[in-house]
Amino acid sequence: MYRFIKSFMAVAASSVMTLSMSASIPENSVEADSTAKVNILADEENSYYFHDGFEGSLCDWSGRGAATVLTSGRFAYEGKESLLVQDRTDEWNGTIYTLSEEFKAGSEYSFSVNVTYADGSEARDFKFTLEYTNADGETAWSEIASGTTMAGQWVQLANTNYKIPDGAADCKIIVETTDGSLDNFYIDEAIGAPAGTVIKGAGQPAIRRLLLGDVDCDGVITALDISMARMCVKGSITDTISNKAADVDKSGRIDEEDIKLINEFVLGEITEFPVARQTVDNEAMEALFSGISPTKTYKVDGQDDNVLYSQRFGADPGWMVYDGRLYVYTTNDAFEYDSNGNIKENTYDVGTINCISSADLVNWTDHGAIPVAARNGRTKNGAASWASNSWAPDACWKTINGKDKFFLYFADNGSGIGVLTADSPTGPWTDPLGKQIISRSTPNCGNVTWLFDPGVYYDEELGKGYLAFGGGVPSGAEADPGTGRIVELGSDMTSIVGTPKTLNPPYLFEDSSLIKIGNQWIYSFCHNWNVPGGASVNGKGFSNADIGYMTSTNPLGPYSYNGVVFKNTGSQRLDNGGNNHHSIIEFKNQYYVLYHTRRIEMNMGINGGKGYNYRSPAINKCTVNGTSLSCTGSRSGVEQIETLNPYNKVEAETMSNQGGINVSGVGNTVVTDIDKGDWIKVSGVEFSNGTEALTVRVSSKNGAAIKVATGSPTGDAIAYVDVPAGDFTEITVSCAAVSGTKDIYFMFSGQCEFDWWSFS
Repeated sequence: MYRFIKSFMAVAASSVMTLSMSASIPENSVEADSTAKVNILADEENSYYFHDGFEGSLCDWSGRGAATVLTSGRFAYEGKESLLVQDRTDEWNGTIYTLSEEFKAGSEYSFSVNVTYADGSEARDFKFTLEYTNADGETAWSEIASGTTMAGQWVQLANTNYKIPDGAADCKIIVETTDGSLDNFYIDEAIGAPAGTVIKGAGQPAIRRLLLGDVDCDGVITALDISMARMCVKGSITDTISNKAADVDKSGRIDEEDIKLINEFVLGEITEFPVARQTVDNEAMEALFSGISPTKTYKVDGQDDNVLYSQRFGADPGWMVYDGRLYVYTTNDAFEYDSNGNIKENTYDVGTINCISSADLVNWTDHGAIPVAARNGRTKNGAASWASNSWAPDACWKTINGKDKFFLYFADNGSGIGVLTADSPTGPWTDPLGKQIISRSTPNCGNVTWLFDPGVYYDEELGKGYLAFGGGVPSGAEADPGTGRIVELGSDMTSIVGTPKTLNPPYLFEDSSLIKIGNQWIYSFCHNWNVPGGASVNGKGFSNADIGYMTSTNPLGPYSYNGVVFKNTGSQRLDNGGNNHHSIIEFKNQYYVLYHTRRIEMNMGINGGKGYNYRSPAINKCTVNGTSLSCTGSRSGVEQIETLNPYNKVEAETMSNQGGINVSGVGNTVVTDIDKGDWIKVSGVEFSNGTEALTVRVSSKNGAAIKVATGSPTGDAIAYVDVPAGDFTEITVSCAAVSGTKDIYFMFSGQCEFDWWSFS
């Protein structure tokens, strides 16, 4: 199999847990506040609203985000089993439970749950949260309780008098982490009871937190810590936290330099500990990498490099500009396989949406695949419980009540349009409606053949948003299908105003894109496959599956046909053809066309090079002259419009090209599935201040090395990093002098996970 295929099929393995945990109930329990109304119930089992012990049952708890849950007999706070929460890709991925109607807004209740985790030496922070829909119809969150614990120690998250906010509806309780950790964790004895009920639990254990220099873990750095650090040097202290605290320069060893630095800190000569640079045997590293060949890429620099990313497929690109970055959202094409394990033709059985962003149009940050369609069998924990698919996304944002809100529209196959909301362009995304915003029951939409392909645009000048959608070709109506629609959105961007208007694009097939240029509204779309030779409207000719456009001074029309903005990719020899899905966009005072091609799958040789309709997003400039638009595709894409600053923390999932890697997570992502020979390219890095050192955050199961080079993966090294076996750690190494603008490459000798990098 191709290495590219490997990156699509990676499955996170469950962590091997070696710690043992006590299943006995600690004696310390939560005491009621002296001012609280205490009502200790004599018959707990019959008086609690719910009491979930997870003995052979999930008790209606489920995973949140990417997380999955199952009962586990390995550890338990009480009884024989608990609920294991695993497969987490972000800290908010946890477990969630829907409260019954017995729990009323404005009333107080007692809630309790016990939490622990198995791996790691540092403390973990947990939060018990209420998720609800507020009076404005928006998703909101309220903390019930929080706590901190160490591996193997249970902590109780409890509140005897928690008030559910006034006006709250659709209430759910959540257990999650808040410290950025993605460890598996366990919950047990989840209880909801009348207000004032004191529920026995693990309490809040005393936590020893890791503070560099605080070797005795008393919260302050004193002369005693110097003495204990000397003991660590001699090996007479084996405590993990104490030893980590003594290694103040993070060199990976405790030595006299650490003693010196702690002494200087105690004397007030320094206020922070400098990070030591790792000592690397460059000759050994050079010899190691001389025998490693770079993994093949299917995005070929200078030939076939007009694809925004190649670590996964993506189609139907929609867009949004926010805070100087272009966010692109795509249908997440993913390989489908027959019963023999062979790749088969794409059936578009998709329930996730890819999100990427860029400031320069060449280096793209991969924010992961957003889980959307909960009813899709390939999607875990989709935000939209009612949706079976998530196709053709488009996005916008609006400031509402002084806060920036983000809206992601998508097609649930051809049955309707959904919308998700978030407080960030990357999520987490929630479903504000619990249903489609556009459905067959929407006026003037019941007879639309394909009720899909949303194109949204928010006009700041008007303070209004508009949504175009629809497509399909009724029999006998090829020239005038009448299946396009456009509607004004409500001020909340999750409702519509009035009845959708009918659009009449000639030979409409699918694919709505909406943008305003000057005082002109531009609606563009894909023509169908029934266009006769020599067809024209308003003197403008077009052919099968070309992207046409129409203009109007009114967002709701009527629109006048202006011709072809982008020829079919097949006629442009960009790929083997097929219908396309595009967006006309504006970014940093330039217009572009986003679209998809099949170049990557063709380069992979799938189906003998003919492909199976797995698509990848591409971009080219668009020329605008008054109301006239034209775009020409190419295999070389666009030039980088600004350089990349290497002195900021750069997410490792930011790249212009790659070989063999994958990206995991949603929103907060890391580069994963790295093996020997895999590499990442970052283009146009501007070393205006020169270089002395490189810092990376990286982990490796068995240890590995990273070569950082210019020009190519096998080019001259500017730095090497020796990655120890273990969890994520920050490593600083000396770096060769680099100046000017360079393309840099990170090449790997073995298994790694890569979080971020920065030069100094």
